Amino acid sequence: MDAIALPSNAAQRTTEFGVEGMTCASCVARIERALRRVPGVVGATVNLATERASVLVADDVADKALHAAVIDAGYAIKAADPATRDDAQASGISTEARNLIIAATLSLPLMLPMLAMPFGHHWGLPGGWQLALAAPVQFWLGLRFYKSAWKAVRAGTGNMDLLVAVGTSAAFGLSLFNLLRAPGHHGAWPLYFEASAAVITLILLGKWLEGRAKRQTTDAIRALQALRPSTARVMRDGVEQEVMIDAVIAGELVIVRPGERFPVDGDVAEGRTHADESLVTGESLPVAKGIGDRVTGGAINGDGRVVVRATAVGAESVLARIIRMVEDAQGRKAPIQRIVDRVSVVFIPVVVAISLVTFAAWGVATGDWGAAILHAVAVLVIACPCALGLATPTAVMAGTGVAARVGVLFKDAEALERARNVSIVAFDKTGTLTEGKPVLSQRAAVDGDARGLLRLAASMQAGSEHPLAKAVVAAYGEAVATAHDVQAVPGRGLRGSVEGRDLILGSTLWMREEGVDLSPLAEREHLLASSGHSVSWLAERTHAGVRLLGLLSFRDQPRPGAREAIARLHGMGLRTIMISGDNRGAAETVARALGIDEVRAEVLPGGKADVVRDLQREGRVAMVGDGINDAPALAAADVGIAMGSGTDVAMHAAGITLMRSEPALVADAIDISRRTTRKIHQNLFWAFSYNVIGLPLAAMGLLDPVIASAAMAFSSVSVVSNTLLLRRWSPSP
Repeated sequence: MDAIALPSNAAQRTTEFGVEGMTCASCVARIERALRRVPGVVGATVNLATERASVLVADDVADKALHAAVIDAGYAIKAADPATRDDAQASGISTEARNLIIAATLSLPLMLPMLAMPFGHHWGLPGGWQLALAAPVQFWLGLRFYKSAWKAVRAGTGNMDLLVAVGTSAAFGLSLFNLLRAPGHHGAWPLYFEASAAVITLILLGKWLEGRAKRQTTDAIRALQALRPSTARVMRDGVEQEVMIDAVIAGELVIVRPGERFPVDGDVAEGRTHADESLVTGESLPVAKGIGDRVTGGAINGDGRVVVRATAVGAESVLARIIRMVEDAQGRKAPIQRIVDRVSVVFIPVVVAISLVTFAAWGVATGDWGAAILHAVAVLVIACPCALGLATPTAVMAGTGVAARVGVLFKDAEALERARNVSIVAFDKTGTLTEGKPVLSQRAAVDGDARGLLRLAASMQAGSEHPLAKAVVAAYGEAVATAHDVQAVPGRGLRGSVEGRDLILGSTLWMREEGVDLSPLAEREHLLASSGHSVSWLAERTHAGVRLLGLLSFRDQPRPGAREAIARLHGMGLRTIMISGDNRGAAETVARALGIDEVRAEVLPGGKADVVRDLQREGRVAMVGDGINDAPALAAADVGIAMGSGTDVAMHAAGITLMRSEPALVADAIDISRRTTRKIHQNLFWAFSYNVIGLPLAAMGLLDPVIASAAMAFSSVSVVSNTLLLRRWSPSP
């Protein structure tokens, strides 16, 4: 029975919780199967590296039912809170270290004779001493393997601990049998206490190293969590009070002193400063903040005391959303993990079968059943699929962590994996490749008084919020005259009175409707329009008709670094395309300046998704945008990439969010995707190689159980260590 299909309109929710006791990929598969059998479960994903389960369920499914399914499968529930997980993990590592030290201390005297044999020294401890040293390792320090193995047997499945428990018990049991049937006659029958003790010790060593390495893959999450101050200084009833961060209410005034972290998201109400937002957005340089500017919780206040009006606190803050997004991405499975899942279902039964065949074949062929047991033990130990279960999730954790460090947030592991196959990157123009804030570039007056023309236009638009109006007022930069009876004419422009003059300011279409003679500046207007400028006209209504005063032209500035970002994408073998609703002249001017390969201009907002679908016939497409009108195209693309300055709608539709509005982050995202996926492939190669090479060698009697256990432990450590190389990634200059 698989996941239950629910009606499309049924209310659903996602619940997460921690799972204890997982050791390998087969554990993951078993827990997922158990959860999917619960009525009302739509889907379940379990991550071995983070030890978390994420379950999509109908709204009326109780968490207790999910927890019971996990417990019945032989595992335990633990708190899913990040801080709790970190504390538990830290204490787990100290326990692992203690157990490892004790096991090594007890096992070393057993292994010394074996290590001395190549140098011609043949001696050994009496059998009783060997039993005394090996028994605590087997039944105290190795008790965890028996507990986990018993739970797996009760659930009718197998796991790594079952292989270890069966293998070491066989070696220990054979040694004990030989010792009891020839007491006091050491050497009459071979003893293998050192093999069972060494296997357990080496597996504990691997677990300790693996735990240390896994913690390093979650450094990004812990670094982000450390940014959250525990208290905030608020102004209440005119008195400055220090309160717990959870007690801050949106709208309250929060005082932040120089050097402190901003405890909440908000707008600066008093003071000026600089904010270091590097750990939140990846922005390396301090950003100037004045009254009205937005600040982000977790950023460091620089050189000024400021008062911030809180706009978002707790789970709604930018930092909390970033942490949630990174955790979600680290907890989800990459599509390639499906291969591991299919293998893990049959892996343990196949290994047990190979071990039984090895035991029977060696016993029948040689008559040496003791050696047959050792060869069967070697098969069980070398096959432990720890590395297989860690290969993908640890790489996803490291990749999403290093991406978050530079300001790239992957929505899930699927987006991380899909981005590597992109061959075409399509950009929206305005607000993505350009600043989205037009600036006044040229002005031309019929009477030659360009400054006077600008003064009249600025006076007309002083109270307007339109981007072109702001550009005019900013360009004039002085006090303006008072305008009267200003009225916006939809789709046309503005009309009003300045210093007794009846003025109209607007589009070419409106001027023609009013019968304005544009011929004095027609050639100038044609040149500007063809080079990508937007043109507005200013005219005066008189008794003799409407007289042209002049024109103003505007252009949208390319974002700093946009040209270098496009060049870097080309260097990665990617084709770049710009999709714009602007006229072809304006779009092609920007494209030439930036080095864009192809332009799709005059595209209506609803047509961007159609352009993306058309491009998908030629390859995998990443769409980069920032506005509401980009959301359909972002959703239609193979990978949607939303600029962090854009709308929430765009970011929800995208698989990747860039925390800074820098086109260079697009190349960073694709590069991280390629490197992470390469690590996944390398890890899976090594994980499968250990088993493909080790199993036949063990079955043929060419691997001692001690060597097999060392190889098994090394396989997990090498996979995680290979993953950690991702943490050295840094953006290309």
